[in-house]
Amino acid sequence: MKAASVIFASTAFSALLVAAPAHAVLSEEAAEKLMKKDNCASCHTIKKKLIGPAYVDVAAKYKNDKDAIAKLSKSVKEGSTGTWGPIPMPPNTNASADDVKELVTWILTLKK
Repeated sequence: MKAASVIFASTAFSALLVAAPAHAVLSEEAAEKLMKKDNCASCHTIKKKLIGPAYVDVAAKYKNDKDAIAKLSKSVKEGSTGTWGPIPMPPNTNASADDVKELVTWILTLKK
């Protein structure tokens, strides 16, 4: 009976490790550091439109899109045009894929 309890506990712990996210959502402070590091802050702010849309508006637009992380990450890395008006977003080829995914994931948690 004792061996079965140990096996169950070990299996449950392993399942929790597999189910846990690869990384936690960024804090606002960490996100702002990434925004500055990767030059996102040149065109975007969190709550109001600058050159590009406010991040809260991006989150609202993509809130029901299950592919939002992939779509937005691609747009950030490759650039985009026409999604938010006539001003194109330049590609951000120097930003790491991990930085982009973390920032996009954080953006999608924002609420107006």
